[in-house]
Amino acid sequence: MKNRFNPASSRNALILLALFSAFAASAETPVAKTAPLATATGSPAPQGIRALLIAPTETVLSSQMDGRILSIPVKDGDTAKKGDVLLEFDCKENKAELRKSRAQLSEARYTWKANQQLKKERAVRELDVQLSSARLEQARADYEIKKSQTAKCKIAAPFDGRVVKVLVKPFQSVSSGVQLVEFLDNSKLEIQLYAPSRWLTWIKPGLEFDIQVDETGKTYPAVVTGIGARVDPVSQTVEIKAEINGEYGDLLAGMSGVALLEEPK
Repeated sequence: MKNRFNPASSRNALILLALFSAFAASAETPVAKTAPLATATGSPAPQGIRALLIAPTETVLSSQMDGRILSIPVKDGDTAKKGDVLLEFDCKENKAELRKSRAQLSEARYTWKANQQLKKERAVRELDVQLSSARLEQARADYEIKKSQTAKCKIAAPFDGRVVKVLVKPFQSVSSGVQLVEFLDNSKLEIQLYAPSRWLTWIKPGLEFDIQVDETGKTYPAVVTGIGARVDPVSQTVEIKAEINGEYGDLLAGMSGVALLEEPK
């Protein structure tokens, strides 16, 4: 009886041969070893975490009056000291009203003083004395209102900082509440980062570390200033607040980098 060719048996033999060859090749090829990851206890090197530089104070200055913008002496990126004028409205009418109110206040004060003197000489009625006193208070209140309104004609820097963006144009008419200038304090930039919650065993306020900033390619000293109030239950991370030690002119809010944190020994 002749042996018949069995296709199924031949196919199985080929599969076994391929598996054996792959196993032999993997046994001869060395496997690349992965470097040990830094752990929260006894890290061999500082542990890098992405971090963001933020301004401690940032605000948008808005118009407190209806009016036409007269001048904007600053532009995007300019530095300003507290009290420096960033924008000024055309306030000829407001200033005239203030001068008128000041004159009325002076008139009311002179009348009140005269009545006080006449009262001593019994040459004036008590009613006239009381009325002059009331008119004086009314004139003083009106003057304070006009003075406050005129003060709104100038938008001044609320603190030392930099102009982020001017949002309006000279000679533009705006209404009360319209945003005018974005302004921030960059005197001492803060650092925001999120660390694994297990690191709370050794991350404490006062911990010093370095941060490598991507945009400058430089490393800067920093210190932890605070720890968030809660751990995120999903990511198991906690917010860490820190700040740059010193002032550096090449750093800007919004830059990012890697915070190199190392467990104290």
